[in-house]
Amino acid sequence: MPMLLTVLEITAPVFLLAAVGFAWVKLGFEYRVEFVTRFAMTLSVPCLIFVALMRTQVEASALAALSLASFAAYALVTLAMLALVVLGRLDRRTFLAPLIFGNTGNLGLPLALFAFGDVGLDYAVVVFAVMAILSFTFGIWLVSGGGSLIKVVKEPVVAATLLGALFLWQGWQTPTFLTNALDLIGQMAIPMMLITLGVAVARLQPAGFVVPSVLSALKVAVCVGCAWAAGAWFGLDRTALAVLIVQVATPVAVTSYLLAEKYGADADSVAGLVVVSTIMSVITLPLILAFVI
Repeated sequence: MPMLLTVLEITAPVFLLAAVGFAWVKLGFEYRVEFVTRFAMTLSVPCLIFVALMRTQVEASALAALSLASFAAYALVTLAMLALVVLGRLDRRTFLAPLIFGNTGNLGLPLALFAFGDVGLDYAVVVFAVMAILSFTFGIWLVSGGGSLIKVVKEPVVAATLLGALFLWQGWQTPTFLTNALDLIGQMAIPMMLITLGVAVARLQPAGFVVPSVLSALKVAVCVGCAWAAGAWFGLDRTALAVLIVQVATPVAVTSYLLAEKYGADADSVAGLVVVSTIMSVITLPLILAFVI
């Protein structure tokens, strides 16, 4: 019972904030997802990442091991999902990228923060950055047939990660007044992303629920297994391993739907994955947390 209460205390704020966004839309109020998402990914999230890395007390070697484990985990997930898509005779451009990449920003970051504190957030930022690099290159290539490394470097999230890593490596600190300002901007990111997630889910129109339900369940199982194997192989400590598993096992992100719509894949099918996997995560993420804590 104490473990159950602990998990509920961690996950309840996450899903309650998403529910606020969901209810906001259903009540007919305006919410400009494009503006909020652009603001978060251009300013608020980069500030959160930069400050988290600059202030981290985690050793650089541990962060490096987590980075390698993250790349390895996503490589294993890619191979497993490719086999699933081929065996299931599913359209690769539609299903492969969403099944590989999860919602490590909107859900992964706050869950890591609530479950493991600032150290957990530091670890989660690393996994999120790895996912962003892969998503903006390999992920876009899967959906559209093209990806650009230059575009990745220009992304504020990636730039903030590299700059934060440089400050961490050199032991630099920004002036206190600037750090406080960046910290305030970064604190907006987590509640803003969770509410936006609820808004986006409320507006999506899935084409069906049977196939998305099966794929969402398989995604969770595959991602947990691959993340655990990669983390164990690289000898991650308990907290880093737990964060890696939670991050990789997050549900399909809304950005997968946006990319499918932009590049002409089956956006309705991806919408089904987003909605079903997000709803399913209300059960699966607490179970995963109970397993790794």
